[in-house]
Amino acid sequence: MVSLRWRLTLFYTALLAVLLTVVAVAALYMMRTSLIRGLDRELQDTYSSFTAVASALNLGNADAPVVRDASGQPIILRYQFPSSSIQVEELSFYDLQGLTTELQVARTAPERTRLLNFLRALMNASRQVIAIDPMQPIRLDDQALTRLIEAPDRRLLMNLQVKETFKKAPTLMRVLVRLEPVQLHPAPLGSPEDSSQTLAVTYVGRSLDEITDTLAQLRSVIMLLFLAGLASAGTGAYLLAGQALSPLRQVQRAAERIGGQNLGERVPEPQTDDEVQALAQALNGMLGRLEQSFESQRRFTSDASHELRTPVTAISGHASYLLRRTNPTGQQAESLRIIQSESERLTNLIASLLQLARSDSGALVLNRAPIFSSLFLGEISRELAPLAQAQQTTLEVAGQDVPFEGDPDRLRQVVINLVGNALKAGARTVTLRSSLEEDGAQVHLRVQDDGPGIPEDQLERLFDRFYRLEDSRSRDQGGAGLGLSIAKGIVDAHGGRIWLESTLGQGTTAHVVLPVGNVPVLDEDDVP
Repeated sequence: MVSLRWRLTLFYTALLAVLLTVVAVAALYMMRTSLIRGLDRELQDTYSSFTAVASALNLGNADAPVVRDASGQPIILRYQFPSSSIQVEELSFYDLQGLTTELQVARTAPERTRLLNFLRALMNASRQVIAIDPMQPIRLDDQALTRLIEAPDRRLLMNLQVKETFKKAPTLMRVLVRLEPVQLHPAPLGSPEDSSQTLAVTYVGRSLDEITDTLAQLRSVIMLLFLAGLASAGTGAYLLAGQALSPLRQVQRAAERIGGQNLGERVPEPQTDDEVQALAQALNGMLGRLEQSFESQRRFTSDASHELRTPVTAISGHASYLLRRTNPTGQQAESLRIIQSESERLTNLIASLLQLARSDSGALVLNRAPIFSSLFLGEISRELAPLAQAQQTTLEVAGQDVPFEGDPDRLRQVVINLVGNALKAGARTVTLRSSLEEDGAQVHLRVQDDGPGIPEDQLERLFDRFYRLEDSRSRDQGGAGLGLSIAKGIVDAHGGRIWLESTLGQGTTAHVVLPVGNVPVLDEDDVP
């Protein structure tokens, strides 16, 4: 079972983890969006700068006096746009209106494919590249080219793999694609400047490596902060939960110490002005009411037992007197003997009730002395031997001889009660056994019989007062159902435990485990 402290710690840690995850995802998304928007603005600025200088360099004329590198790309533009990759493809004989009209007229798939193939042939024939491998230029598929023509602003922004010059592998780039007239040739003298503009598809690309690296570093920082935050939050939640629950644990420990013999104790009331203090006050109120109820019950049992002793003794005495001093008839003598027997039974019941009352009130006095387990069980076996022989039952003593401390008279009463129950059940063999527990601090006494056994669902109830088995013979033999209750009270007063184990048809074993206590070290001469 997971404790409340750990459940609170896990709950708050999980809640913080969810919140941090949401914040991290939002931060990464906003950062990526901001970086992409900034890059898009830079691409637009680069496009504007390129179109402004394109006419001066006369890029549309391959024979123009422009210094080019080994791949035929203008060197001046490589220096002017060092971080950009540019590609220009002219669409001669077309303007924007005419191109849009032709695309709208080409409604069927074959017609549109022929138009797009023709446009692509024009683009391939007039392609100019800067910082792009001319053998692997940027190419638009039919869908992208159609979207570019139909776009209201004639612009596309795409993430494409672009093969740069002198690089072995393609690079992921953010590419701005524009379809609009561009001044690629110098205007003739005296003519308007835009009269020599040519409809062209212009590609301006910028590598996404910087953005990818920035986002990767940000993810690493966020992950470190996430782990550090979770560790700090988990530790803090654990400590705070422990501090908050500390008064409750004090109340729990105090409540566990309180039993039937110390109902006068109270749980501490922490001055926290919260539910814990209210719980402690409620527990103390309940303990006060229980103490009054138990005290009233014990006082009634004790007083009633004392008051019943005198008349019962008088009844028994008068019955004995009549049997000895008069000459009753046979039927009268039988009645007097029944009265005498029932008086003795009632006297034993009153004595048992008095002993239970003392045990409940904590007034059961123990006269502790050293006891040798084998010798102790042997004496009980010899004492009960005549009763066992009368029932043709064998009593055996076995096990270790363990010295321990206890009240011999009270413990004798416990063992005699257990053996008597075995004899009443009709056992043919009863074994008394003692041993030292593995911890060396407890002695284990067993009373094992081969009787008919007890149903498992009734084992615990046998220690209830006045409880007897349905098929018990104790009622016929004078039992009142208090023997095991008295035995449990005596064992509890010694700080031990008593329980029963049974298997139907095989027998029952009664276990008594007692603390060894303070046994003095004895020489061999001291051992009887």
